[in-house]
Amino acid sequence: MTAAAADASSMSPWLVLLVAGLFETVWAIGLTYTDGFTELVPSVATLAAMGVSVYLLSRAVEQIPVGTAYAVWTGIGAVSTAILGVYLFDEPVSAVRAGCIGLVVVGIAGLQVTASGHA
Repeated sequence: MTAAAADASSMSPWLVLLVAGLFETVWAIGLTYTDGFTELVPSVATLAAMGVSVYLLSRAVEQIPVGTAYAVWTGIGAVSTAILGVYLFDEPVSAVRAGCIGLVVVGIAGLQVTASGHA
């Protein structure tokens, strides 16, 4: 078990969810390096990141509504992976693409605010 997984019980559920989303980014990017799960080290690292990500998501949904947590988790992963794709893999970037990523960020923030009872 990683330090992140071990400390999940003492962290804010939103922080746990953020870390889960970052681990989702790790495994999404890691898929590129697995070469169809034929490369051992990247495959093991990707599978480990998947496990940590889902475990932390499961901990977050103990206190955050599952629909909200899942949407935020996938949003964090999608935004982070899209940004890293530009830098790591020379994926195309445009104003429209950046705007769409911005909309996802606004949606994540909106879900967090409404789940906290502020809206």
